[in-house]
Amino acid sequence: MSNPREQALSDAEVTQWLVENLPEWRLDDGWIRRTYKTTGWKGTLMVINTIGHLAEAAWHHPDITASYAWVEVRLVTHSAKGITGKDLALARKIEDVVHWQPAKEDNALEGTPTGDLRFSYIKYD
Repeated sequence: MSNPREQALSDAEVTQWLVENLPEWRLDDGWIRRTYKTTGWKGTLMVINTIGHLAEAAWHHPDITASYAWVEVRLVTHSAKGITGKDLALARKIEDVVHWQPAKEDNALEGTPTGDLRFSYIKYD
C-alpha cells in the first residue's frame, strides 16, 4: 500500500503552494530551497541547530549549506523522487520557527532587542 505522504507533487503544484504559503521558498533543480541571512556565525549556528532539531523531530532530513552569514536549506523526499507533503510541512515549520518574532505578537515575550547588533542573529525578511 502506498503512503500518501510519499506521493511526489508536480512542479506546478509545488510552485503554486509555495507562492501561496511560503513565498520566500523556491523550487529549484528538484528541491525546495530557502536561504536565511544571519548577522554572523553565531546566528548561522543557531539557524542550523534549529533546522536540525525540527528535521530530527519530523524524521525528515534536509540538506544544509552554510557560510559565515547565511544558511541554505534544501528539502526533497528521496524515496518519492520529488517534493511531497512532508517537504512542504517541514518547510512551513522551519519558516515559522526561524522567523518567529515574539515582539510582534500580543504576549509577554519581548524578543531580541532591535537596533543593537550585539543581540541580533537573523536578518528578518
